[in-house]
Amino acid sequence: MEKETKERFRDSIATIDESGKRNFIFPKKPKGRFYNYRTIVSWILLAFLIAAPFIKIKGNQFLLFNVLERKFHIFGFPFWPQDFHLLVISMLVSVVFIILFTVVFGRIFCGWMCPQTIFMEMVFRKVEYLIEGDRAKQIKLDKQKWDAEKIRKRILKWFIFFIISFIISNVFLAYIIGSDNVMGYITDGPVAHLSTLVYLLVFTGVFYFVFAWFREQVCIIVCPYGRLQGVLLDNKSINVAYDFVRGEGENGRKKLRKDENRDELGYGDCIDCKQCVQVCPTGIDIRNGTQLECINCTACIDACDDIMDKSGFDRGLIRYASEDNIEKKEKFKFNARLIAYSVILTILIGVLVTMLFLRNDVEATILRLPGQTFQSTDTTIKNVYTVKLINKTTEAIEDVEIKLISHKGTVDLVGGNLNIAKQALQGGTLFIEINKKDLNSSKEKLEIGIYSKGKLIETTKTNFMGPIKIK
Repeated sequence: MEKETKERFRDSIATIDESGKRNFIFPKKPKGRFYNYRTIVSWILLAFLIAAPFIKIKGNQFLLFNVLERKFHIFGFPFWPQDFHLLVISMLVSVVFIILFTVVFGRIFCGWMCPQTIFMEMVFRKVEYLIEGDRAKQIKLDKQKWDAEKIRKRILKWFIFFIISFIISNVFLAYIIGSDNVMGYITDGPVAHLSTLVYLLVFTGVFYFVFAWFREQVCIIVCPYGRLQGVLLDNKSINVAYDFVRGEGENGRKKLRKDENRDELGYGDCIDCKQCVQVCPTGIDIRNGTQLECINCTACIDACDDIMDKSGFDRGLIRYASEDNIEKKEKFKFNARLIAYSVILTILIGVLVTMLFLRNDVEATILRLPGQTFQSTDTTIKNVYTVKLINKTTEAIEDVEIKLISHKGTVDLVGGNLNIAKQALQGGTLFIEINKKDLNSSKEKLEIGIYSKGKLIETTKTNFMGPIKIK
């Protein structure tokens, strides 16, 4: 019965009451060393997020994910749909890295780097504290009738939330269509781009809904990463954890009393102040152990350390630790599982780096013109082709010439040599003519070279068709 009572918390979540209605969380404003560190990290990441689409490297946006026009820039390097294989390898690297990182460090990403947490706790929550006050004042205001004070504070908060959501939407739009286009839309005015404004307001509404109402439910219900913990974490994974050995003692936790010898009475260092619960943004009790709702934000660590200082106990009752470290005093060490993940990750990174180094600056595609057969004379056979050249670099490629490498013959590019603008696709038509005596079958594989100012920059292959009997 005792075990059943202790495990009852797992049957429901803190944000839903017994009738199924939403329990809104009013966390106490955190303070402490970890919160200060998180604040610094958050402002750095926010600055990067806002600045990245406006940074240009050789004219390229630092980060661009223009799915509509199929333009992608990663750290200033342009990528094309033809580089999809690099995206696949990159995603595999990311997945294995997330698995390895989670197995070792738990959900630390959620507390320190996740955009949802950063925007919620370091932007919107700070606005809320500024307007409505700390936990007690927020609870009082929530229960208060809709008088002048409540209306004034709520409208002001909602208005600021909407403005912030609108700014966030514009920043994300810059990642999709490009910062230059966004600035152009702003200069032209909203009337000139009504369709874009509608999409922008829809995204603004989504962001507003998430941060003004849905909040921690994103982490608890929507985000799949939290649910991965069940299969990725083990007793050796480092998490924000409550030291139940030290905190519970032999007879459990108990309120602090003056001049009481807790060691002799068998009580642990936890004085059941519930500060760790009040400060939690997802409303859980960290003392119940590892839970899906925990985002490892460290707010409970700071709150507990503050109470330990005031109570005369050592810090670290709640800290970054694994279950084995708490229960068995075992230090972290690599096991077979971690070694296997590390080896796989190293191999994938090696493959990705190699593919990036081998990535060509020019992508060439030469295909026979559909519906056209070969042309035959007494001594030669001629085929007609379409050619597509993609310049992936940040500089124009001039005086592009196409030559045969594998066979003797002539290549006649309609319109003469090509000039390809930076990050552009150039198409054309060409004729390839080969002497019959140089052909051995009705279908030959040709190797073709792409030259710029006499320098070979790319090779490609295509088929050359002729009569069944060549000779």
